[in-house]
Amino acid sequence: MADLRTDICGLHMCNPVMTASGTFGYGTEFQDFVNLEEIGGIIVKGTTLAHREGNPYPRMAETPMGMLNAVGLQNKGVHYFVDHIYPTIKDINTNMIVNVSGSAVEDYVETAAIINDLDKIPAIELNISCPNVKKGGMSFGVNPKAADEVVSAVRNVYNKTLIVKLSPNVTDITEIAKAAEGAGADSVSLINTLLGMAIDAEKMRPILSTVTGGMSGAAVKPIALRMVWQVSKAVNIPVIGLGGIMNWKDAVEFILAGASAIQIGTANFIDPAITVKVAQGINDYLERHSISSVKDLVGRLEV
Repeated sequence: MADLRTDICGLHMCNPVMTASGTFGYGTEFQDFVNLEEIGGIIVKGTTLAHREGNPYPRMAETPMGMLNAVGLQNKGVHYFVDHIYPTIKDINTNMIVNVSGSAVEDYVETAAIINDLDKIPAIELNISCPNVKKGGMSFGVNPKAADEVVSAVRNVYNKTLIVKLSPNVTDITEIAKAAEGAGADSVSLINTLLGMAIDAEKMRPILSTVTGGMSGAAVKPIALRMVWQVSKAVNIPVIGLGGIMNWKDAVEFILAGASAIQIGTANFIDPAITVKVAQGINDYLERHSISSVKDLVGRLEV
């Protein structure tokens, strides 16, 4: 058995496999299909300061080798999370991580401060990259100055592991990554969904109520892989890779490109046990190549 243990700036994981926010609920929804404690980290669905209804239906559409979503961060707010969700997940023996979103810097700060007080939540993933929130959201993730502002503000109130999730809908993602690093991020995760759209030709209308939405799934993998490789060369903090990872081979490619850990998203909808299968696949790969630790695989790509 290879050593799959992974460390993201104090976040100790049994393996480098994590779940992507919005694709795994709060974890408990999947416990009949997979042993949650065999997953390195579970990032729960996006949490905002106040209750959000999300976008009107329809807000999902299938695309070739992927899907579009415009859910719009539907959740009952951080106070509901503290009172009702946290008690049900706090004793799961893995890293339960909260994805934090907001429409203004003050929203991010207040939400992060509340979660900072939860003993069994060792990290947050700051979502400055969601393309489905009309106010705020992606605007913080496409400008280095704005990214610096929100990450710095959250860093001042949050003293655990701070992961910042980056948008691919930018000209140069390395500039955003460097801004997040400079503002105090412990790690960056990328990529979030790509902005796309789908049209019903017969009805001559967009399929999504919001017209555009976030594209995920296998089709985005080459773009995500390229961006992870670029960012890993540009920053000195750990990179978490995601985007189109459907199996262990995809995961290994991201690690070779420079990712210290990976997240699985859309594939959870196809196979609810894919996370543990990917972890086993990474182990088998390491053993076949006589590599004792997954840490020795990170960034090993020969260019």
